[in-house]
Amino acid sequence: MKTYAIGDLQGCAHEAQVLLNRIADDAPEGARIIFVGDLINRGPASLAALRRVAALALESEGRVEALLGNHDLHLLAVACGAQKASGSDTLAEILAAPDRDFLIDWLRHRPLAIMACGHLLVHAGVLPQWSAAQTLALAAEVETVLRGPDWIAFLGQMYGNTPDRWDEALTGVARLRCIVNALTRMRLCTPEGVMDFKEKESALAPAGSHLLPWFDLPARRSAGTPVVFGHWSALGLLLRADVIGLDSGCVWGGKLTAFCLDNRELLQVECPEYQRAKGKKRG
Repeated sequence: MKTYAIGDLQGCAHEAQVLLNRIADDAPEGARIIFVGDLINRGPASLAALRRVAALALESEGRVEALLGNHDLHLLAVACGAQKASGSDTLAEILAAPDRDFLIDWLRHRPLAIMACGHLLVHAGVLPQWSAAQTLALAAEVETVLRGPDWIAFLGQMYGNTPDRWDEALTGVARLRCIVNALTRMRLCTPEGVMDFKEKESALAPAGSHLLPWFDLPARRSAGTPVVFGHWSALGLLLRADVIGLDSGCVWGGKLTAFCLDNRELLQVECPEYQRAKGKKRG
């Protein structure tokens, strides 16, 4: 059975269905499918996208899964009153849906990291201090809180750019926030592994900043495991032996991409420009 990773949907439900149909044609015996996060927001059909992926996951007996991305966490925070909606959100239809509570409950039980076919899958990135095994263990710490009775209280304290570097001595909310920021928000870091959250629009760091993409940091402990991620539409599709970036800008007029972990083949669907990239924050 083939395994496919799919990049950020961001509410592009029609394109998601077209891509799923192509996967069904490519793998008629059935396939394992992992969405790398950001199922919703910015696109035209967030409710339909969320309902479709949730239904597939529930029907698939574990063959379909979705990681939590920053937009998915934002929906959880808005739904429980821990965060205000943004003017650019396209979440109102979900928040008003009759099955809202079911969808929110399903979403908060999703993982932040998965191993599949020898690949580590996350939404945004992996800090250089973390091995693949440690990444999964740290993701599980956050998952336990989100699935437990204190999930609303945690979401109320989740936002913030500090701590911006990993320290094994971190505890409590500071530790969980650092894990969430790395796995769902990170793009650029200093060579020492300090996360930068200011630069969102470009694939390149500002001249003279010494910032690097997280996957190019020296001595990255996860380097022996291929990492699949999304989140970085300005970077676009990235296909290297050690890192696979799948946010090919679906909602920005790019493509929705599926990557087969077994043979590295791509399936892609062209997408309309639902959001204009100029003057807007991507990701």
